[in-house]
Amino acid sequence: MQKQNAGIHHITAIVGNPQENVDFYAGVLGMRMVKKTVNFDDPGTYHLYFGDESGSPGTIITFFPWPEAYRGTIGSGQVGITTYAVPEGSMAFWEKRLGKFNIDFEKVSRFGEEYLEFQDPHGLQLELVERKEGRNSEWSFGGVPAEKAIKGFGGAVLLTSKPIKTMELLEEVMGLQKIGEEGDFIRFRSTSDIGNLIDVKKTVLPNGKIGVGTVHHIAWRASDNEEHKEWREHIGNHGYGVTPITDRQYFDAIYFREDGGILFEVATDPPGFAHDETKETMGSKLMLPPWLEEKREAMEKTLLPAVPRVLEEDK
Repeated sequence: MQKQNAGIHHITAIVGNPQENVDFYAGVLGMRMVKKTVNFDDPGTYHLYFGDESGSPGTIITFFPWPEAYRGTIGSGQVGITTYAVPEGSMAFWEKRLGKFNIDFEKVSRFGEEYLEFQDPHGLQLELVERKEGRNSEWSFGGVPAEKAIKGFGGAVLLTSKPIKTMELLEEVMGLQKIGEEGDFIRFRSTSDIGNLIDVKKTVLPNGKIGVGTVHHIAWRASDNEEHKEWREHIGNHGYGVTPITDRQYFDAIYFREDGGILFEVATDPPGFAHDETKETMGSKLMLPPWLEEKREAMEKTLLPAVPRVLEEDK
């Protein structure tokens, strides 16, 4: 039986000033900052996580804020657009909310759905779409009530230098199902009800350049550690160079680069974000892995502010 991936676990992107990042994703979009830690590979910088009330797989967007970094270029070898699902009947609320914060948006149609496309402050391409499927978030913050809140990922648009090879990977290795073709896009579906629709752009764009305003990688789900090991063997058996399993504290991870240039990760659903904080206090303080705890004082002095706050427009 062919292995089938459930869908997106998380998406990780590079942004600029950390407080601007928090103000947008928590303050404007109303998401919960579920974890404030550091980039384990570059501990002088944050790693910030946003999602639903629990940081459920399929809702988590994570950021490396590099305030002094150069601006990247979105292009082939990247996630081009990150799609968020919102409850049915909430699009008028989101149009009004984006307008309230003077965020330009454009309405577009794709596969019979209406999208609001816009950018975050650092240039990441985002879109909102109404979806019936997927559990509603229980989180409310600022001017975003739970009944209008972002559910999690609707999916993503992939930009690839080798569309045929990328689509072969999605179908034959990751087990997604091709469900449609419209204009420049081919759509694939995974088995979950969130983070489940992937659109591949057929036109090859110039190669993207990593930097502020670009997605670093997209991560797919493994239900537990045993399935994670199976995915590593399965992907390797298809000729992809897969990294050893890495402990990321909140999930285990493996990485490989697909033929079209996009960095893929497979991450475990457990243990999640509440194992070193309570669910009630997640995201309220800087959390460090044991091997960095002795450097806490120095880090807290040098890291810039990154605090969720209700913005003036919602007071």
